[in-house]
Amino acid sequence: MIMTTEYILSEVKNGVLVITINRPDKLNSLNRQTIEELHEVLVDAENESEIKAVIITGAGQKAFVAGADIAEFANYSVEQGRQLSSNGHFKIFNFIENYSKPIIAAVNGFALGGGLELAMACHIRVVSDNAKMGLPEVSLGVIPGYGGTQRLAQLVGKGKAFEMIVTADMITATDAYKWGLANYVTTQEEILNKCFEITSKIASKSPTAIKTAIKVINAGYNNSVNGYEVEIEEFGKSFGTGDFKEGVSAFLEKRKADFKGN
Repeated sequence: MIMTTEYILSEVKNGVLVITINRPDKLNSLNRQTIEELHEVLVDAENESEIKAVIITGAGQKAFVAGADIAEFANYSVEQGRQLSSNGHFKIFNFIENYSKPIIAAVNGFALGGGLELAMACHIRVVSDNAKMGLPEVSLGVIPGYGGTQRLAQLVGKGKAFEMIVTADMITATDAYKWGLANYVTTQEEILNKCFEITSKIASKSPTAIKTAIKVINAGYNNSVNGYEVEIEEFGKSFGTGDFKEGVSAFLEKRKADFKGN
């Protein structure tokens, strides 16, 4: 059973968990409680076999997530700041990146600071044409602390990442698409429909293979492992899965596969 909490709304539609960060009066900014609640909902959904994918969006029409809740950490010490970053990585940002089901960010407005970092941790980003995206942390005398310095460079390249971070400039949805930060740009009215269009394709594929693909793609960005070697190992393991046997049988029998995720 998927929970709905104080700051997180969640519902399952056609095998897709739709999560809405619900702090519209604060432009859906991330405070500690929101991070905890988002983590709990994702943990709860991980082993729900009916859920094939996740969509994360923000309440209202102004913001996806307009950053972290600055008032909450304004008086933090050095150690508290380090712990804030570490906990965020563990609870949400790395957790989402390595989640076993594809997660799509439906960026329906401002995605700034921690909001853009949240979107970048997701596997796919669909962005509304009114969205503005950026990492403004240097304006506050701090740097992005939830993976922004790393994931932005991976997505848009080192030079553009330097420019966005050191100038703190926002970019438009069109520029985000041009630079590889957005997979698609659509209207606010159509953004969830576009996400569901993608998830409908995901739902018909092997959950076991998708989980493995996420693991292997991420391995290519992990300097401590050899992504090619991980691919070879995981490719071999695929031959021992029920989904492989079903997928091959369906192909040879010219029928639609009925994957069980095993």
